[in-house]
Amino acid sequence: MAIKVFFNNSCSICRLEINHYKKISDSNLEWIDITNNEEALKFTSKSQEELLRRLHVIENGRVTGGAKAFIIIWSKIPKYNFLAKIFSIKPLFILFHYVYEIVAYFLFLKNKNQLK
Repeated sequence: MAIKVFFNNSCSICRLEINHYKKISDSNLEWIDITNNEEALKFTSKSQEELLRRLHVIENGRVTGGAKAFIIIWSKIPKYNFLAKIFSIKPLFILFHYVYEIVAYFLFLKNKNQLK
């Protein structure tokens, strides 16, 4: 079963990175744009603000967001599998988590006008 990746295609930075992953990944990742997507809210049981605030994935029926979501994505893309391994190491994961949260917060502020 494919991992569902919920991303904000309206964010230029997010779109750039996700489009790169789309080009090099296979069918084990399903890319779902959250922009004006009521189905994404139902699939994830997240609010529009929560989805806009962080990248999310659904793997084996479990919703995961933020830095852990990136590790899941990277683990499924051979070219980036090494990143999944490196950033899964506890001290590096903690650093990655906080850096991601800071960057994601500023991207959220930039794109929060999408909230209804």
